[in-house]
Amino acid sequence: MNAESLKLCENLVPVAYVQQGAQAKQIQENKIRTFLQHRKLPDVGWDEQTIEMILQEFSTMDSNNFPGNSGVGEREGRILSDMVARRHFRLAHGIGRSGDIAAIQPKAAGSSLLMKLSNSLALDAIKISGVQSATSCFVVPMATGMSLMLCMLTIKSKRPGAKYVLWPRIDQKSCIKSMITAGFEPVVIENRLEGDELRTDIEAIESKINELGAENIVCVMTTTSCFAPRAPDRLEEVATVCKKFEIPHLVNNAYGLQSSKCTHLLQQAARVGRVDVFVQSLDKNFMVPVGGSIIAGFDEQFIQQISKNYPGRASASPSLDLFITLLSLGREGYKQLLKDRKDMYSYLQEKLKQCAENNGERLLDIKHNPISLAMSLPELEDKPATEIGSMLFTRFVSGARVVARTGKETSVSGLTFLNFGSHYDNFPCSYLTAAAAVGMTKADVDTFISRLDQVLKKFKKTKTVSENTEAA
Repeated sequence: MNAESLKLCENLVPVAYVQQGAQAKQIQENKIRTFLQHRKLPDVGWDEQTIEMILQEFSTMDSNNFPGNSGVGEREGRILSDMVARRHFRLAHGIGRSGDIAAIQPKAAGSSLLMKLSNSLALDAIKISGVQSATSCFVVPMATGMSLMLCMLTIKSKRPGAKYVLWPRIDQKSCIKSMITAGFEPVVIENRLEGDELRTDIEAIESKINELGAENIVCVMTTTSCFAPRAPDRLEEVATVCKKFEIPHLVNNAYGLQSSKCTHLLQQAARVGRVDVFVQSLDKNFMVPVGGSIIAGFDEQFIQQISKNYPGRASASPSLDLFITLLSLGREGYKQLLKDRKDMYSYLQEKLKQCAENNGERLLDIKHNPISLAMSLPELEDKPATEIGSMLFTRFVSGARVVARTGKETSVSGLTFLNFGSHYDNFPCSYLTAAAAVGMTKADVDTFISRLDQVLKKFKKTKTVSENTEAA
């Protein structure tokens, strides 16, 4: 209510009560004013009522919610279902325009504000995570693979004669499809096995650049967050090579924002060499529904160029989800979330090591991977280790991956890989991976370890019984 309406309320209830209510509302309005002024995460997360209040204010600024509005275009933000309208806070116009996903819509000032503020919050979160020299980013309603493709197509516009993408092997299908769908030719750089770890072969990258010619290479696409036993790529060394040969460097940072080690790699790589753009998933880093990512970088003009290459308007749902989540967390809440994840990694590491030793296996020594862990698995002649994965899944354990040495060839978009899933042709053992990602709790770890221990004992026991039967 404005001041005049509040004055009229004093004719109905005692003045002191009206003033008290007005003061409470003023506190909420001050929060909103400060947020709009600084466009960063508030120190302390907001309550739901305040978040709903600002979204309601945004909603009233969109033309589809104007009282008496007469819409005669083909896209007027009409919503048939009231349930759908409530789900989206009646923000129906999406974000951007046909020429730029970051453009302001004349019909939708509220939705445009949501987009601008979500991008500002995303950049602040990236800096809090550790990539402090990032200068620009935008939320895009596509998952990581499609966003990588958009980045590569934008890079291609500056390198019209290039067709190759140098790609240190990461056995994740969306990475391969992002290159193939964009019309490029992936050049797989096999990893090097160093102890238990799979590391980037820098010499092989340089050799391939000299072989193909730097001018024929669209970019080098590296990876930070990945499944053990692969470690994050040697970003600093790759960035130095890219700077030396003047080749763009695209980083798949899918769930790397939650790791200070991954963000440190990005920060340092940009300092000593070349990093053009890095992409991260919304659902993996911020616990929102799948369907969005953040495209970010250190050159504001280039990031804007990528946003302008997005065709048409875009769904505002990922921006809305991120906006609500980050305001709910606040700066303190987000930092605590990152700290809790790091603590949970240490806890999972301790418990998984103990479980491995109790079952005659070992925790693989993957010191450079800050999120994913791996332990060896038993290899029996008549039972593939993959059965362990199935046994875990039927016991409601999700996310654990079992990779067995099958010697099987797998074709992905025309590329053939041996032992796909292991990031390497001949890894020395079968293994299981588990990740300590944001949101994991001690209860998750304890339940997983208990069920894993039971599964391993049953898996081996079945074999022992079979052997005894044959001997009899």
